[in-house]
Amino acid sequence: MTQTSAPAQPRELPSSWNPADVEAELYQRWVAAEYFTADAHSDKPPFSIVIPPPNVTGSLHIGHAFEHTLMDVLTRRRRMQGYEALWLPGMDHASIAVQALVERQLREEGVDHRELGREKFLERVWEWKEQHGGSILSQMRRLGDSVDWSRERFTMDSGLSRAVQTIFKKLFDDGLIYRAERLVNWSPAMRSAISDIEVEHREVEGELVSMRYGSGDAEIVVATTRVETMLGDTAIAVHPDDERYRHVVGTEVELPLTGRSIPVVADEHVDPEFGTGAVKVTPAHDPNDFEIGRRHDLPMLTIMDEQGRIARTGTEFDGMDRFEARVAVREALRAEGRIVAEKRPYLHSVGHSSRSKEPIEPRLSLQWFVKVGPLAQAAGDAVRDGRVAVHPPEMAKRYFDWVDNLHDWAISRQLWWGHRIPIWYGPNGEVVCVGPDEEPPSGEGWHQDEDVLDTWFSSGLWPFSTMGWPDETPDLAKFYPTSVLVTGYDILFFWVARMMMFGLYAMDGVPPFDVIALHGMVRDAHGKKMSKSAGNTVDPLEWMDNYGTDALRFTLARGANPGADAPISEEWVAGSRSFCTKLFNATKFALMNGARVPSGLPDRAELTDADRWILDRTDRLTSDVDELLEDFQFAKSTEALYHFTWDEFCDWYLELSKVQIDAGGDRAERTREVLGHVLDVLLRLLHPTIPFVTETLWTTLTGRESVVIADWPTAAGTPADEDAARRVEATQKLITEIRRFRSDQGLKPGQRVAARLSGLDALGLVEHLPAVRSLAKLNEPGADFTSSASLEIGLVGGTVEVELDLSGAVDVAAERKRLEKDLAAARKELEGTEKKLGNPSFTDKAPAEVVEKIKVRRETAQTDITRIESRLAALPTA
Repeated sequence: MTQTSAPAQPRELPSSWNPADVEAELYQRWVAAEYFTADAHSDKPPFSIVIPPPNVTGSLHIGHAFEHTLMDVLTRRRRMQGYEALWLPGMDHASIAVQALVERQLREEGVDHRELGREKFLERVWEWKEQHGGSILSQMRRLGDSVDWSRERFTMDSGLSRAVQTIFKKLFDDGLIYRAERLVNWSPAMRSAISDIEVEHREVEGELVSMRYGSGDAEIVVATTRVETMLGDTAIAVHPDDERYRHVVGTEVELPLTGRSIPVVADEHVDPEFGTGAVKVTPAHDPNDFEIGRRHDLPMLTIMDEQGRIARTGTEFDGMDRFEARVAVREALRAEGRIVAEKRPYLHSVGHSSRSKEPIEPRLSLQWFVKVGPLAQAAGDAVRDGRVAVHPPEMAKRYFDWVDNLHDWAISRQLWWGHRIPIWYGPNGEVVCVGPDEEPPSGEGWHQDEDVLDTWFSSGLWPFSTMGWPDETPDLAKFYPTSVLVTGYDILFFWVARMMMFGLYAMDGVPPFDVIALHGMVRDAHGKKMSKSAGNTVDPLEWMDNYGTDALRFTLARGANPGADAPISEEWVAGSRSFCTKLFNATKFALMNGARVPSGLPDRAELTDADRWILDRTDRLTSDVDELLEDFQFAKSTEALYHFTWDEFCDWYLELSKVQIDAGGDRAERTREVLGHVLDVLLRLLHPTIPFVTETLWTTLTGRESVVIADWPTAAGTPADEDAARRVEATQKLITEIRRFRSDQGLKPGQRVAARLSGLDALGLVEHLPAVRSLAKLNEPGADFTSSASLEIGLVGGTVEVELDLSGAVDVAAERKRLEKDLAAARKELEGTEKKLGNPSFTDKAPAEVVEKIKVRRETAQTDITRIESRLAALPTA
C-alpha cells in the first residue's frame, strides 16, 4: 500500500506526550483505513503469521503482550518493506476451561449440567461465548496488534469445524486414528481425560508408606505414595539380576486386604538400588506400571470410577473417595501388621489439573488415539532437511527430543464443549466415520460417539484451516506456508509439533511455516518465574494505563533475546516511558527549529562535520537494525535504536544542529534538512516497536498519511566520512571534559564564563569552536581576559588548552568551606577504614567479602582526598 493524497497533518504537536489521548483513536483510524487488511490477489511478496490462538476465556497477560509485541514488530516491518503482510487473529474454544466455567455457573444456579442435557448445555456455552468470551481481542487492540480483523477465526466456527471433520476422516481412513484402552491423565472433577499441557507438576507434601506383601520366605516389602492403589496391584516387579529376589521370581505372593495372589516378575525397568529393590505394579493407574503390565501380559484392573472413587475391588473400600481410601487402606494394613515404615511429610512431584487444580489420576480408559509414528517422522524430517528452520538453532535439539520420542496421542475428551468425534456406532457393532459432506447413518440403534476432540486437535490445523482448507482458497495459495511461527519454547511440543504433523500430512508435505522463532518466558526483574503465590505477577493493562502502550512494548522488545527468558519490571517500563517522552520532545524541538524532510539530501560536500557524522550513523543504524531483525534479535535491535536516539541524536546532534541553525544562512537550511531526514528515518525504524508515538510524530513531521504504510528505510550505502567522525568525537570529548572541569570548579550548569582555547587549528577543529563555546557555556575572551584556571585535554593527534576566567564566577569562600567539609569527611572515612584493616582480629575473622568492601572504601576515600585537595589548591586566593 502506498501513501495517498490525504490532507497534510498540521505541523504542530501537543505540549506533552500523553498516550491515553491518542492510542485508541489512532488504532481505530488504522483499522478503518484497512491498513492491516491483506489482499490475497496482490502481486506483492507474501508475509504471513497466524496468531497462537488465545483461549476464549483468556485476558491479556504479560506473556501474551510479550509474544504479540514480537509478532507485531515483524509484521509492521514487513508491511513497510512492501510485503503483502497478513497477521491472522482468532481464538481457541478451550474446551476444558469453558466447560468448567459454565458448569460452575450452572452449579451456582442450582443446576447440574448433566441433568440439563447436552443440547441445552451447549446453548448456554454459546450464550456465554457471545456475552463474555473474547475480551482478549479488545485488549489486543489496546496493545496495537496490526492483525487483519476481517479474517478473525474461532476454532469452533463452521469453517474450522469442517476442517476438523475432514482431517479426522482422512486420518481414520488412512489407519492413523484408532480406539483402544490406554493409560491417560484423568481429571475426576471434569470426569475426562486431559492433555499433558493441562497438567501442572508441583512439589507437595505427602507420605511414603512401606508395606509387607506375603510372609515368611516370600515376604517382600514395597513402598508407595498412593497406598490406595495397592487394591489394583497385579504383580510385584524386581530386577532380573537382583540376587535377593531370584528365589521368588515366578512365584506368587498374597496381596493383603483383597484375597488375591499376585506374581513376582523380573523386569529391567526396576532399579535394584532404589528402596528395597522391589516395586508394586498397578498397570491401570501408573504409566511405568502400565508398560511393565504390557510386557508381562498382566491383568489391568481399573479400581477407580470416573469421579475418583474406589470401585469394583470387592472390598470394604468400594465407594470411598481416593483420598479417604488412602487413609482407610493404610490403617487396615496397619491393623494387619503390614506397615513396615512411614515417612511423613514426604515431598514429591504430583501432577495437577491446571483447570480444576486437583491431583490428576493416571487411569486406564477407552479412548481415541492418533498413531503419531509416521506423522512425527515427517515433522522431524522437515527440520532435518532444512524445509523448516528452528531459531535459535540450538533449540532444534529440544524439538527433536520431543518429535523423535512421541507416544500415540489420546485425542478424545469426555466433555460436551468441543468438536464431537465424527464416529457413529451401529446396532450390530458397526463403526462408521463420517466426513463433512456425508450424511451420518440413521435408523434404530445408530448413535454418535459422545466424546469431543482434544482442543489441540483443532488448534493443530490452525495455519491452514484458518485460510479455508480443505477448499483451495486464494488465501491458502497466497499465504501458506506461513512465514514464521513466533511462540514460546514451553509449548514447542504441545502446539508446534502438532501443527507440523498435521500441516505436512494435510498439505502434501508442505510444512505450516518456514521458521519457528522461539522465545522464552517473561520473568520478574530478578529472573524468577511469575506466579500468584510468589506475588510477582504483573498486569500489562495496568502498565499500559500508567505508562502508555509504547512504553510496555519497548520494554518487552528490549528484553527479547532469541530462546531466552525475558525479565521485566515496572521501573523499566517507566524508563521506556521516559524514552518515548524524550523522542517526543526531540521531535518537537526539531520542528520548532524548522526541521523538514527533503526530497533529496544536499550535496555532502556542503554539509558540516556534524551533519555528515549523523547521516553516517543513521545509515549504520539502519543496516544494523535490518540485520538484527532478520535474525530475530529484537533485544539488540531495540537497544541499538535506544542508544542512537538518546545518546547520539538527542544528547549530541540536536544540540550541535541548534548551534548551526542559530548561525543562519544556507548552512542552517541544509542542517534543517538533515535534521528532518534523520528524524524521518529514525521514526520509521522505531515504528514497529512503538507504533503510537511514532505515528503521531511522523505524520506531523512529514505531513503524510501514516507511517504504518510508509516505506521501510534502507541504508544509502555511502562510504562513511571517517575524518568527520573523528572531529565530531574529538569535539564531544572536548565539551565533556570542559563540562566536567566546570562542575569540579563549582560552576552552575548554565553559568557562562570567558575562556580561551588553544590548539584547535592543528586538530582541524576550528569549525567546531562555536559548538564548543555554546555547549560548554564559554564566552569569547575580552581584551581584559585573565586566566584564573586552566586544563589540558588530550585528543587524538594533539592537545587543546582551555584557559578560563573564573573570577567572580565562583563564591570562593563558600566553595572553600564546602570543599573543606568534604575533605574532613573523606579523611575521617580513610582513618576509619585504615583502623579496621590494621586490626588483625578484624581481618582474620571477618568474611573475605566484608574485608574487600572495606578495602574498596579506603581506596575511594584516598581518591576523594586527592581530588578535593587538588580543587582546593586551584581556588583563587583571597
